[in-house]
Amino acid sequence: MIRYAMAGLAIVALATPVDAQSMRDGGQAAQTGFGVAVAVSGDQILVAEPNDVRNPGAVYVYGKRDGSWTELARLTADQASRGDLFGTSIATAGDRMIVGSLLQGEGQGGAYVFQRDGVSWRQVARLEAPGAASDDSLGVAVAIDGDLALVGAAGADSSRGAVYAFRGDGAGRWSAAGRIAAPDGTVPEDRFGQKLALDGGVAVIAAERADSGRGAVYLYRADAGGWKQEARIAPEDRTANARFGSAIGIGDGVALVGAPGADGFRGAVYAYRTGDPGWTLESRVPFEGSSQERFGSSLTVSAGEAWIGAPGADRFRGVIYRLAPGASGAWGVEPSRLALTDSLPQGSSFDGSIALGEEVAVAGLPGEDYGMGAAAIFEVLGGGWTLGSRVASEPRGLAAMVGEPAACDDGRVGEFDCRQVDLVAFLPVQAIGGGRGVRLNDVWGWTDPETGKEYALVGRVDGTSFVDISDPAHPVFVGDLPKTAESPGSTWRDIKVYADHAFVVADGAGAHGMQVFDLTRLRDVQNAPATFTPDAHYTRIQSSHNVVINEDTGFAYAVGASGGDETCGGGLHMVDIRDPKNPTFAGCFSDPSTGRQKTGYTHDAQCVTYRGPDVEHRGREICFGANETALSIADVTDKQNPVPLSMAEYPNVGYTHQGWLTEDHRYLYMDDELDEVNGLVDNTRTLVWDVSDLDDPVLVKEFLNPNSTSIDHNLYVKGDKIYQSNYVSGLRVLDIQDPTEPHEVGFFDTVPFGDDSPRFDGSWSNYPFFGSGVIVVTSGYEGLFLLRYREADRPIS
Repeated sequence: MIRYAMAGLAIVALATPVDAQSMRDGGQAAQTGFGVAVAVSGDQILVAEPNDVRNPGAVYVYGKRDGSWTELARLTADQASRGDLFGTSIATAGDRMIVGSLLQGEGQGGAYVFQRDGVSWRQVARLEAPGAASDDSLGVAVAIDGDLALVGAAGADSSRGAVYAFRGDGAGRWSAAGRIAAPDGTVPEDRFGQKLALDGGVAVIAAERADSGRGAVYLYRADAGGWKQEARIAPEDRTANARFGSAIGIGDGVALVGAPGADGFRGAVYAYRTGDPGWTLESRVPFEGSSQERFGSSLTVSAGEAWIGAPGADRFRGVIYRLAPGASGAWGVEPSRLALTDSLPQGSSFDGSIALGEEVAVAGLPGEDYGMGAAAIFEVLGGGWTLGSRVASEPRGLAAMVGEPAACDDGRVGEFDCRQVDLVAFLPVQAIGGGRGVRLNDVWGWTDPETGKEYALVGRVDGTSFVDISDPAHPVFVGDLPKTAESPGSTWRDIKVYADHAFVVADGAGAHGMQVFDLTRLRDVQNAPATFTPDAHYTRIQSSHNVVINEDTGFAYAVGASGGDETCGGGLHMVDIRDPKNPTFAGCFSDPSTGRQKTGYTHDAQCVTYRGPDVEHRGREICFGANETALSIADVTDKQNPVPLSMAEYPNVGYTHQGWLTEDHRYLYMDDELDEVNGLVDNTRTLVWDVSDLDDPVLVKEFLNPNSTSIDHNLYVKGDKIYQSNYVSGLRVLDIQDPTEPHEVGFFDTVPFGDDSPRFDGSWSNYPFFGSGVIVVTSGYEGLFLLRYREADRPIS
């Protein structure tokens, strides 16, 4: 899997090629965006959650009740719809609130004005910009002051940007009051209007991508004739990627501007004061933080002081600094650290949202709960600020579907599109041990040789779930093997089985190592679900992207290893597991002609005792590696002296991801994870290799699925079928009776919303090898699906 990419507050398609998965999990996109925008209204805290593609965006209203912060209301747009991005931005002024919504369409997009009546809020207006196009990013930023409101449209005019003004009449009616176009000198992608602030008729408008990423800020004043530009501020000491204007605030004639990329991402904040001859630099706020703190990523100004966020501080726990003018009234003093934030967990990451009231404040924590987000509420108690509470939305996943198999009739099972694939049962993530923000990744299977029971072994961000599927319509969550203590959660967890033991690795997971778990312990669970500890822990690797096992020989191959005693260049780290509870290092192999860094990095592989048509290599242990840039084939029979046999490249390589052999070892089917998303192919592509000569593999077919444009991820071959997990288009079943002419014969879309355009979400993997014919499929945010492929003339059973 490759990471999501974020721009502003919303997931966007990238114009440049997506990079592959050498990145750490800490950079993942927010799942729902809870806390990406926050505000204060008197004694209430407002927290937005715009990015939930499964539900309408919402603004949560919190108030103090019986000494505790309690959710009072959940506000949505009057014509709310799933994934409408309502809450992308919010701002308040007294008893008014304006909420930005990025999604364009009938009854959606733009901004919404709410009026507070006592405790409650009601929507009084929807602000639409005349002539705004669907790609204008209208609503990416909002500001309000009295009867004046501003709505940013940073995507307007080829992303030069624009800002729309609106005025209220005091009776709830709002009308357009002008358009502030990007000024002369801006160029495409400057994104004028990405951030806004408003006070006393003065508008502060940021274009943080201006001047090749250095950033610039513009100040305008409203008068009878419209809007007049008063200043363009862009300090000469800005460095490349300073992102001057990433955060802005204004109050009492002073504008504060954050530049989190300044000074090697140490960050900086500038103070500008209005007067004669206009806006002038008063100070560059002194800051003695360390590199990568990103001081100035967020800020808010209220009641004569400012709070400034540094999300990279304390290993991305994040720190808030307080800043107030000195005795002279100037803002050139050293900010003080709000020390109480030390109690927050690592990865909380104050990143883009702080709001300050007279006696309450709120900070978004977008990194909490594996990117789902949370918010911290601060109060003035006993004369000083106190961290009062942490608030978060409840997970709102899909409902379980168990008890009775459901046939795919008329192309649907409930919400799910399908063809010739029936639903036996479905368990949401929360039903198999996943807490808030947890999603699923890999899956494997085990059949107990003593009882005949079948079990799904399911990877989660934070551990491994064991699910008894012996009665597939009534699956039972038996127990949980948590991730290695002190290792972070991981997007990538991988599981394989040998001799009734599970072997579990994780990537981007610090010193996770390889967990070994005796699966026969599942027989004796009395009070499910149990919490298990591993039976052994192999530590000569730390993080590893995947683990491959040849059950014929009893060797495991950790691939994509980083950290630990021996990484083998990210290639095959070979482990003798014939005594499963005592794994021992056996050797390394990597082909330095492959991999993006030419180290032989192997992303995934299949290692077999070869029985194919190439007589020269029969009986040898052969590994087929998906090595980022090419197919790599090696003889690893002698672990001390492995031998490279061949390397094969192919057209339009994006990222060579994974592959699986036909049962006769004559053909290998392979997926490339980045060819679709980077626009190298128009439809989901499966590569067909003739490997009948291991020394000279030949690409004989590039199958472009006419029914799918999504990203293909993991595929497995059973008999004359390929079972392919294709992210947002779910499980796809391909017929390969003619091995060089695959064609789709069935599918089950595990993501019941959105289209199938290439993006990283949905079905990660599947396991089709159970004797019962049940196919277990993981889908990241959704859960575990138990499916059955149905031939056209065979009824569901």
